[in-house]
Amino acid sequence: MKLFVGILAVFFFIACSDDSAGTSLPNEESSSSIAEIPTGMLLVEGSSDTVFLGTDNKNAKESERPRMRVVLDYDFFLDIHETTCGDFLALMDSVKISGCESDSLPVSNVTFYDAALFANRKSRRAGLDTVYEYSGAIFDKNGSATDLSGFSVRLDRNGFRLPTEAEWVKAAQGNFSFSKSFHNSNSGFKAHPVCELEKDSAVFCDLSGNLMEWVNDPLGHLVDTLVVNFAGASNTNDLNERVVKGGHFSLDTASIHLYSRGDVYAVTPASSADYVGFRLARGKIPNAVYLDSDGKISSDPIKLLADAAELYTYFKTSNVKLAFRNDQTGNLVYIDYSAENPSPVEIEDTIGVYHPVISPDGNFVAFCTGLEGISGKSALYVRHLDSAGSNLVKLGVESAAIPRFQVLENGDTVVLYVTDAGNNKENADFKARSTWQVPFSNGKFGTPQKLFDGAFHGGVSYDRKLAVTGARLLRANLADSGSTLLENADDTVWYNGEQACNASLAMLGKRTLFLDFASATGKKFVGGSYQPHEFLFVADSAGKLVQSVKAPGGYAFDHTEWADGLGEHFVASLTNADGAHNRMVLIRTSDSSLLNLVEGSELWHPNLWTDRVEKRPESERDTLPSDTTKGFILDPDSAGQYYNSSDACPRAIEFRYKMEQLWQYRDSANMVIMGSSRAYFGIAPEYFSKPLFAINLATRSQTLYGTSRFFYQYVLPHVKKLKLLILSFDLDRGQYNDGKDKYNIFYTAWESYPGYVYDRNHNYWVDGVPAGLDSLTYNSPGKAATGKKIREGRGFYFRESRSWGDVSITTDSTWTDARASIYYTHFATLTSLLETCREKNITVIGVLTPMHPGYRETGAYGYRGLQRSKAVELIEELSALHETYPNFHLMDENRMGNHDYTDEMANDHSHLSGLGAAQLSRRIDSLITKLGISVE
Repeated sequence: MKLFVGILAVFFFIACSDDSAGTSLPNEESSSSIAEIPTGMLLVEGSSDTVFLGTDNKNAKESERPRMRVVLDYDFFLDIHETTCGDFLALMDSVKISGCESDSLPVSNVTFYDAALFANRKSRRAGLDTVYEYSGAIFDKNGSATDLSGFSVRLDRNGFRLPTEAEWVKAAQGNFSFSKSFHNSNSGFKAHPVCELEKDSAVFCDLSGNLMEWVNDPLGHLVDTLVVNFAGASNTNDLNERVVKGGHFSLDTASIHLYSRGDVYAVTPASSADYVGFRLARGKIPNAVYLDSDGKISSDPIKLLADAAELYTYFKTSNVKLAFRNDQTGNLVYIDYSAENPSPVEIEDTIGVYHPVISPDGNFVAFCTGLEGISGKSALYVRHLDSAGSNLVKLGVESAAIPRFQVLENGDTVVLYVTDAGNNKENADFKARSTWQVPFSNGKFGTPQKLFDGAFHGGVSYDRKLAVTGARLLRANLADSGSTLLENADDTVWYNGEQACNASLAMLGKRTLFLDFASATGKKFVGGSYQPHEFLFVADSAGKLVQSVKAPGGYAFDHTEWADGLGEHFVASLTNADGAHNRMVLIRTSDSSLLNLVEGSELWHPNLWTDRVEKRPESERDTLPSDTTKGFILDPDSAGQYYNSSDACPRAIEFRYKMEQLWQYRDSANMVIMGSSRAYFGIAPEYFSKPLFAINLATRSQTLYGTSRFFYQYVLPHVKKLKLLILSFDLDRGQYNDGKDKYNIFYTAWESYPGYVYDRNHNYWVDGVPAGLDSLTYNSPGKAATGKKIREGRGFYFRESRSWGDVSITTDSTWTDARASIYYTHFATLTSLLETCREKNITVIGVLTPMHPGYRETGAYGYRGLQRSKAVELIEELSALHETYPNFHLMDENRMGNHDYTDEMANDHSHLSGLGAAQLSRRIDSLITKLGISVE
């Protein structure tokens, strides 16, 4: 009976609605049927209707401009309502979720990864292919997923998934009603059972309110064009941000827009909030189209699966580059993991690229036009490793294949190559070929020099005593005792003469890796049968097998190459059951641990470069007690490692660069700025006059509780010249947030980051900071774009001018006992800090930063509420602290909204732009002068 009523309701909706989203049951001409509609979902039909993403409103965020037109010509299903607590916990009972007092409430406090895992489990239960793939998972103490390594999305599968932003907007364009959703004027600032205001089961509910919702897309650029079947950005941005859509119970309707794509702060996959949930979609996306970081349209993008932080765990450096061939286009592609926004860069050219190799300094790439195992003429080129592929030079010889860079003992850089890389099975053919080297300096080739007969393109050792090759046979050229390959050597065949290929020689240790074709020798070594290329083998300098590494399930290896000179890591293409090279991986030989690097349709010939700093032996690390730094040897696996991809603290990347600022300027700074985003974006060190030398250590989402931990553990012991402490005071947030959450890294999240654990285990270096800690921190994993802006501003983060925007109030303004308790706990923390600073002769200036002047017309002090009448009392109480603590001064630049900070000085309702920060900083500087504060 319920199903029958539901069907009648849907048919009534079709007859009576002019829904631009095309939400309906399929008509007679549709390929779908009523029975195929999943329970609790509605069909959104493909059409030529235009869906608008973003806006042309100049005051909107940069990520929301310009307006882009999208057409979705395929059918898909979408949940009528947000996923409920009951549905979520039925499949995810290991996750401890707050805010689920009733099964009918929408589930919140879930990460993007939680939603993806839920979708996968729902797909498996329904007997469908899963859409989300990953190689490993990290969970927090509540069982919530904070990272899925090797994460990728298969939109060609008919499983449950999050909707794309375009799908969500298509459904919402006809169902974005404030009268039937919960926002701050009717919600009581809490979530309500799903569809409480929309009883029509044939209509989507709560798209404009109740909870904000995760969608599938990474946050990327929009472009002013028409895109068919748009599926989002091809790769994540530098902060790994995701798109969230819709309004929620704490937002004012004036702040809820269909074009909005984010929250007040950056939203990462590990973010969670009590006002963010999700609903699921289902259906394949045919011919999905993406936009890359430059706004270019791509139907088959190459996607990053690993970041610099993950690569750091393998090489202990973030300066890593990967080059490879896109076999679909024949072009060279490279990824600079140290770049501001690491993404695949394809150098478009008419020259086919095979076997690329990056120069020792990381600035050039050599490649050839010939392929291993195929005889014939080949040209060899070198070009700059930049987006333009500039300064292309060709080696002027008849044929040159399989280049390899090498630095000689005298410091000269040469390119090794062979005259022909064809089948080496026949001795006569093989001996007719030869191995050469040519100097390469200042972007130019020198004079080629023949080394010896035979095409040993697998590599030549530094000492010229061993060379290898594999193109049907695994051949080795071994120098006679007391000689070199250039003098007397023996050409021999390894691996019992059985077929092998993809040979690569590690320079140090002279270990050779190669692939085979399920030979008898290989079967004996691994102890069983296997498929061709299923195992990678490693031979020592005498050709004896010493190791095998098995390919991950369902894949085989191809195009294997050492990723370092030590023979500790190698890169490879993986081929699937259809023979497609759709993934590249990095594997550590010591434990066969695998890191997925990139995926695409046909990715060939990977070459990975690092400026790797070799680790000291374990016996040499931490050999001295922690109460001295004399001769102390820091452990590079831990020291300065303040960031990783766990996302245990969503603000970890900011703290990582603030720690860098601390260690870099600890001996020169006499003024420190601390607090929340209002100080991070609002107070700039460059505007303070000498002899003031300031650093900004403020971070987003910070509270006085977190600030005090940072101050006592790091700032006070190490900034020896500290005379001035500037603190931002957020009265609205101070009565709402106690700081005991994951956004404050010093609460519990620090345990997930080795650098903080290492500092704690060494008593925060109160007896002296070991030499090298600053450089290890500087070179540790991070996000280049964030680091660049923080370094340029000495901790300050410049934001563009937009306007004060809409007045937004996300929290009930009522002053309750609970909020009073939170506020006065912070107040006690402040007074204790003031007492400490008085004892240390440190002046403290508390700053109430300007906010939207429109709050004067509301009952709230700011974004997080607080009755205005109560705010006046609290400001007077703060100002009065000067009587007890003469070293404290309150500077009220907000003045209850009666300030002179104009629209162009604002970035949003609670934060200044760079222009506003200049005015505020100069005024603080003037106050310091007026007060006669000396820092000398």
